[in-house]
Amino acid sequence: MRPLRFGTDGTFRVLQMADIQDGPNVRPDTIRLIEAAIAESHPDLVVLTGDQIRGYDPAYIDTFLRRRGENPGARVRLVTEIEAKLRGVRRRIAAAHNPDVAPQDDVVTMDDLMDDTRQKVRDTFSAFLGPVVSAGVPFAATYGNHDFQCGILADEQDDIYREYPGCMNPAVNASAGDAGNSAALGIEPGTFAMPIEASDGSGRIAMSVMMVNSGDYAGKPEENDAQYPAYVANSRGLDLADSDGYGTPSDEAIAWLGSVQQELAARNGDGKPVPSIVFQHIPPQEFYDCLTEVPAWTPNAVEGARNYAGHCYVLNHEICRPGSRLGEAIGCADENVGEVDAMRDAGGYFALYCGHDHKNAFVGHVDGLDLGYAPTCGFECYGPKSRLRGIRLFEFREDNPRNYVTRMLTWGDLIGRYSSDEVRVFFEDHCVTGAVSLRNELRRPQVLAGVVLGTAAAFVAITRALIKRPRR
Repeated sequence: MRPLRFGTDGTFRVLQMADIQDGPNVRPDTIRLIEAAIAESHPDLVVLTGDQIRGYDPAYIDTFLRRRGENPGARVRLVTEIEAKLRGVRRRIAAAHNPDVAPQDDVVTMDDLMDDTRQKVRDTFSAFLGPVVSAGVPFAATYGNHDFQCGILADEQDDIYREYPGCMNPAVNASAGDAGNSAALGIEPGTFAMPIEASDGSGRIAMSVMMVNSGDYAGKPEENDAQYPAYVANSRGLDLADSDGYGTPSDEAIAWLGSVQQELAARNGDGKPVPSIVFQHIPPQEFYDCLTEVPAWTPNAVEGARNYAGHCYVLNHEICRPGSRLGEAIGCADENVGEVDAMRDAGGYFALYCGHDHKNAFVGHVDGLDLGYAPTCGFECYGPKSRLRGIRLFEFREDNPRNYVTRMLTWGDLIGRYSSDEVRVFFEDHCVTGAVSLRNELRRPQVLAGVVLGTAAAFVAITRALIKRPRR
């Protein structure tokens, strides 16, 4: 693999693709958006920031994992079961999971099911990586809270990613001596550094792109079994009811944020931290610092989640870049493990970008650090209107990487106003799963106006019908 390097014009371009979140048959609109973004930007690197895999897709129903540590396929989400029936997907139960079935040659085994899922994961990767590989662009991937739920964990997904040309994901514990002077420096699947060399060929590291595995869910499955019946009854509304919330980066990853800067500084020989940007899936709690709390009736306000429940927020436009959008609550972990503090203490870090919350696309500047989002670029999962789904472009300059430019390459800008299945996207944009999401919808002025006009029209129609009703 050739080292990543600034171009002769002194620039380095990165595309962030967040939350593709699809099964083996990745939607054509998602592929079309990826192709258009690459053609528009001519990137030097593509970063995938988690939830590439829709682990709860019916395609993976036989090996679905609600949480790591469970038996594959043992506990499937109710919505997955319903979707499977609608799609005509039939479950295959391994003999090991059914004591009444004698193991025979014609009975499927767990190895069979896992091999089938591995192939489906490859099919998914091949679909969304197709435009990237065809364009010859290097890519790197970290993981979200749904990738592992297909049954194939991050370490094995890492191995599958490395089957594709241009993959920058290193083998665990790869060091500079393993793959040349610009080898990625990694400690675990999804947590590694990609040094970007200066354009003069000197080997000096001008900046670094860091990938961090932000975890999936907090708590252990066996500690949450008592809450599982409530989760089964309303798995969409209570996706986290049987857990302690979202996960966080590991203790090793937090420590690595400092140690990797020391290693990069040593490689440069000047002892100075290298200008660096971090990409991961789940945002830390500090993202709420980009918001302003407002009264509950404020138009377009969104209610916070979990620790921030009961409070409503809008963007703080004094610290957020123009064009920023807040479409849903920030889905951070309940625990603050000090990741942002570790970045500030280490020095060099100037930005942290996430995915996870499909409708958010803001960039705020808090205490010397940019905190930003890319929305979903997929068309299988929930998200904003078609024209607002997109891929985030970054352009860094070698002489000052901190002074970077970023903008969204959206479906609306690159392709058109509507997708090929706008009815589906409409329902994904206005998906209501509980009282909180209903209140958020009613704070959208257009939605509220539609509800008021619809209610008024219904009232008028009922009144007219009563007036015209013949008297006896």
